Amino acid sequence: MKNIVIAAGYATRLGELTKNFPKPLLKIGESTILGRMLDDIDTIPEIDEHVIITNHKFAHIFEDWAREQHYQKKITIVDDGTESNDTRLGAVCDLLYAIDKLQIDDDMLVVAADNILFFSFQEFVDFAKSKQTSCIMCHEQPSVEKLQRTGVVVLDANNRVLNMEEKPPQPKSTWAVPPFYIYLKKDMPLVKSSVANGCGKDAPGNLAHYMVDNTTMHAWPMSAGRFDIGSLDTYYEACEKYGIRK
Repeated sequence: MKNIVIAAGYATRLGELTKNFPKPLLKIGESTILGRMLDDIDTIPEIDEHVIITNHKFAHIFEDWAREQHYQKKITIVDDGTESNDTRLGAVCDLLYAIDKLQIDDDMLVVAADNILFFSFQEFVDFAKSKQTSCIMCHEQPSVEKLQRTGVVVLDANNRVLNMEEKPPQPKSTWAVPPFYIYLKKDMPLVKSSVANGCGKDAPGNLAHYMVDNTTMHAWPMSAGRFDIGSLDTYYEACEKYGIRK
């Protein structure tokens, strides 16, 4: 299984902090946002490589960072060739670019690079193995306002995904979808042909939505919470919670 880290965005909401530096490599205490995630994922036996897809502007920074790491699994940096937020490929196209460039034909754990999790991805991998399908995560979100800004799924009694909507004006459930996915090798043809068949390009949830409409998917209810670092406020809050403010 490959760990594919989507890290090609420009994090414009963090202003000067990420103007010339990638958000996933911002310091949180003695580590980084991405480092805290890989510390967990690297221990998962099924994972054999970390693939980090980034943009041309930040690729050299990730490459310098990767040379200093001592993870058990290989780290591969993929440069998508873009240099600005206006020319970005979008998360789904970045994933497809990495798959094509590295000729990936394997199960994939696909993760956004700007979260701190309070659980192990091993639980998610085990869930996907038990279901033998591609999978997404979900968590209870009581706020209708927040549900209207994310992906929302309807599940059956066995956690099979019956329906998924992106930013629904009238959410059909309280199950919100964070940006973490497992796509099995058997579904790789669907993944590779997704954009050509009308899948949205920007958010990683667009691919999940497309896959739900075209194959059997299950959703794993997160066993604990996460820290989504999407703004300066949440970054500084994470620094105060986990280490020295940088």
